[in-house]
Amino acid sequence: MSEKNVQTDSGIPVKNTYSPRDLRKLDYKKNLGDPGKFPYTRGVYPNMYRDRLWTMRQYTGYGSAEETNKRFKYLLSQGQTGLSTAFDLPTQLGYDSDSERARGEVGKVGVPINTLRDMEILFEDIPVDKVSTSMTINATAPILLAMYIAVAEKQGVAPDQVRGTTQNDILKEFAARNLYIYPPRHSLRLVVDVIEYSARNLPKWYPISISGYHMREAGATAVQEVAYTLSNAKQYVDACLERGLKIDDIAPGLSFFFACRNEFFEEVAKFRAARRLWAKIVRDDYGGRAESCAMKFHVQTSGETLTAQQPDVNVIRVTIQALAAVLGGTQSLHTNSRDEALGLPTEESVKIALRTQQTIAYESGVTKVADPLGGSYYLESLTAELEKKILQETNKVNRMGGALAAIETGYMQRAIHDSAYRLQVRIESGEETVIGVNKFAEEGKPTVNTHKIPERAVDQQLRRLRTLKETRNKNNAHKALQQLQHSAKSGDNLMPPIIEAVKTYATLQEISDVLRRVFGEQPRRGML
Repeated sequence: MSEKNVQTDSGIPVKNTYSPRDLRKLDYKKNLGDPGKFPYTRGVYPNMYRDRLWTMRQYTGYGSAEETNKRFKYLLSQGQTGLSTAFDLPTQLGYDSDSERARGEVGKVGVPINTLRDMEILFEDIPVDKVSTSMTINATAPILLAMYIAVAEKQGVAPDQVRGTTQNDILKEFAARNLYIYPPRHSLRLVVDVIEYSARNLPKWYPISISGYHMREAGATAVQEVAYTLSNAKQYVDACLERGLKIDDIAPGLSFFFACRNEFFEEVAKFRAARRLWAKIVRDDYGGRAESCAMKFHVQTSGETLTAQQPDVNVIRVTIQALAAVLGGTQSLHTNSRDEALGLPTEESVKIALRTQQTIAYESGVTKVADPLGGSYYLESLTAELEKKILQETNKVNRMGGALAAIETGYMQRAIHDSAYRLQVRIESGEETVIGVNKFAEEGKPTVNTHKIPERAVDQQLRRLRTLKETRNKNNAHKALQQLQHSAKSGDNLMPPIIEAVKTYATLQEISDVLRRVFGEQPRRGML
């Protein structure tokens, strides 16, 4: 390949070598600054991992609340420092496990949560004031957060001690993932309800994790991933300000979530550029204080890069991606397991994935200094070039009227689809190498033991739901749902009536159906 054709995954040309001449325009105070200071390019804390390691999470959920509780406890016993909960498709789309539309999907790609009783079992013997819990949930995020708050109350944990994150990023669902329920503007209202309630009642809770991850997995480039994430973030902030909230009240509770692929230096530079851009947005566009400008984010290694062929190679991919996330300054990290291209990960596989993080943290030496790659001619040049290209794309979205307008017109979706197509063409032509797929391939299928969901788990889930519906106080549940409907029509914040409804053991679908009747349902193709 000739020098002029060498470029990053995002299409940024790469020279043969870099020198001080490439950094002539770099103003240290303006573009870099010290770690822990504006514009936070070098990290959000002065000492970074010397003071505190990133939170180590493994994305977990399957079968039933009982089965997932066992996996949670196993991971915590192995040194995991935070939980990350996967919910099954019916739960994400507002259906109970006994719904006709849930048939065949219960517990398959996450844990089914129908009622507060399921949530109580999920966190049995797990102190929610000691363990931070991330919940990958969007359309039904207010309901799952309400259940978590109720569990904390039953454990005797005060709201100001509840720690964790709800993903609660519905705009990226419309852009890339399609797990939405209500039309965009009603969905946005629910997001703001959660942010507003958390800002006033849950000081240690991150009410939203604005997610580039799923857009990247759908095919977005690194530039698009950050640009659309920042555009979505601005849409959320604008909606919160319209509600009467102040930027310095909500900005500290905004967290972000990015993917990390294999292009090592581009990924490190991407995280640094994202922090710098967000800091400038919060200060220049919204007048936020310096501490409000610090972007805190979670990273997941890229599930889309995992291959069913030669799955042990995935361990190497995940290690490279995890190291890039750490050198890029993440606050939280999930490492994928080697067998996830084939099925749910086994205990052995999740332990290897967790040990990958622990080896980086305790043996590699990269945690001894903040931003150890800072000052690299190549990295700083790449960070600046990514910042420029990301800004160009966010400005394009701004000219359309913002993220919601760009989604409603289909612009974001088309841009991501086009990038996905171009990547697939490069893979199929061999221009983009994937070990074990289009280079160094081997004959035969891999011999890997995959995790199987026990049939009893689904039966157990359905029995518990049936029994609960028969034994709960139906009158209390009915009254709570009526109050929810009234609040939905009146424009009140819906978190308080949802919390009251889950405490009566109203089901996830009963609550979701109330909102469906008031808000309507956004059509989708190819889903449940």
